[in-house]
Amino acid sequence: MNQFSKNLALWLVVTLMMIMLYNLFNQQRVTETSIDYTEFLAMLDDERVEGVVIQGQELIVTDINRNRLKVFAPQDSDLIRILREKGVSIKAKPLSDSPWYISIFVSWFPMILLIGVWIFFMRQMQAGGGKALSFGKSRARLQSDQSTKVTFEDVAGIDDAKEELGEIVDFLKEPKKFTRLGGRIPKGVLLMGPPGTGKTLLARAIAGEAGVPFFSISGSEFVEMFVGVGASRVRDLFVQGKKNAPCIIFIDEMDAVGRHRGAGLGGGHDEREQTLNQLLVEMDGFESNEGVILISATNRPDVLDPALLRPGRFDRQVVVSLPDIKGREEILKVHMKKTPISSEVDPLIIAKGTPGFSGADLENLVNEAALYGAKRNKERIDMTDLEDAKDKVYMGLERKSKVVKEEDRKITAYHEGGHALVASFLPDTDVVNKITIIPRGRAAGITWFLPEERDFKFKDQLENELSIAFGGRVAEEIVFNRISTGAANDIKEATGIAQKMVRSWGMSETLGPLSYAKDEEQIFLGREISQHRDYSEETARRIDEEVSNLVDKTYAKAKKVLAENIDILHKLTELLLEKETVMGAELNELIQSMKPEFELSSKQGIGKNKSVKIKK
Repeated sequence: MNQFSKNLALWLVVTLMMIMLYNLFNQQRVTETSIDYTEFLAMLDDERVEGVVIQGQELIVTDINRNRLKVFAPQDSDLIRILREKGVSIKAKPLSDSPWYISIFVSWFPMILLIGVWIFFMRQMQAGGGKALSFGKSRARLQSDQSTKVTFEDVAGIDDAKEELGEIVDFLKEPKKFTRLGGRIPKGVLLMGPPGTGKTLLARAIAGEAGVPFFSISGSEFVEMFVGVGASRVRDLFVQGKKNAPCIIFIDEMDAVGRHRGAGLGGGHDEREQTLNQLLVEMDGFESNEGVILISATNRPDVLDPALLRPGRFDRQVVVSLPDIKGREEILKVHMKKTPISSEVDPLIIAKGTPGFSGADLENLVNEAALYGAKRNKERIDMTDLEDAKDKVYMGLERKSKVVKEEDRKITAYHEGGHALVASFLPDTDVVNKITIIPRGRAAGITWFLPEERDFKFKDQLENELSIAFGGRVAEEIVFNRISTGAANDIKEATGIAQKMVRSWGMSETLGPLSYAKDEEQIFLGREISQHRDYSEETARRIDEEVSNLVDKTYAKAKKVLAENIDILHKLTELLLEKETVMGAELNELIQSMKPEFELSSKQGIGKNKSVKIKK
């Protein structure tokens, strides 16, 4: 049956339904025949009248055959008596005060309403290609040439992923080049990585480079309130893909529809699982989808169903990780092309000071710097704007309106100075970038570091990190002989590192290289909710002792460093109270001026992927 026949049948059904509903609303309206008063009296004499409704000088008569008759009655004083003698049912109604057009409107209102609904319904179908009854149709959007094109030149900092996806573009442009030796084109590519690293941007770049139809849809758009809609939309999506082959289908946030089966709370046949089953069949089922390449993006590959990840479905799994220093520099250059930048701005310096930033973070940083520059009536963005923007992105807006007591400023200065000095005097630790006591966000002060680019850390380095974390609390204890709540975040981070060293990384000499951290994860919830323990109470007690001993050891180390350099701590605190912000170079000058034998060359380094910041 073609589309015209389907539409004609639908119109006929809707018309019949309207006629039936109209008759239903008007089934009580029976035609009333007018008769004269003499005929009415004759009917009374023959006892053919069952009931009478008196409405002014008009009678509505119902005879024994249930016919309704209209009679104009003169002022007859004996009429009521005669009706009662004949046993006729008598009802009386007041005259209607409504105008004639109101009566017509009330009579025809149901029909008018039905016609309006019908017109709206049919227009929706015609305008949207039958959307009113297209729950099972795919919501995928076809990228047009008129839309803003993104190419690989707009993607920076993820060269490995860009190179691998560039091969997909080549497959589509020259398939015979790769199939002449018996190889087959990959059916699917899964982009994995943290949020903001450019997975969706990569997919848009492929659309711009490939020159083939590109369908994009979000994983959440498959599932509706109606059962079976998700699977139907998957089928329709691949039908569209086959019609436009060769083409690319991009599904964003794949974890919304591709979660591990059997982990849901709705049983084994819930709507999401049916959608996933249909997707598995379409990707590599009985029928082939030659020329249709599926690209998906997710930041939760751990919760995806294993059947999705096997070769033949997602043949390639591309990790889009956080950019390193070189990557961050390239990303900054891409975004700085769109804004006027001062000649003094060096993207490499900004890249060193932004370890752990994703591509989205860096774009936000440049945007915030542009807003700062505009607010300060500058013609070009300079380093001051970028530094302020970096602090804002990291920790939030500066709390200028907050009234801080002088005593609290002094405590904060000693606290942050303690972190900085412990980091400066312990070997093989990260370089101090900046110390500030300006309140930002929920922090009263911050010590910034430039972590080194390392793939792993040694035990002594982790112990030094613990000592740095305790540096603020130790400074408070030494100087004021009392402790505050300002070290809450430091203690939390230090406890986490110490537990991982003992429980996960096997860095305890007493317990040996064993792992005691086995987590149970509920995939449906997507987070760890419990911890399974398969060791004895005695082992648990020894683990607690090891963690406690590690904390005590590193706390004592921090105390020793600050006690030996208390005069430098006092001087650094004075400088912080005066300037509020002290850069790493100024700290090095202060230390060398008071301790000339201190060697700084070993303390130089560049940023790492994960930012470390100590806040009070």
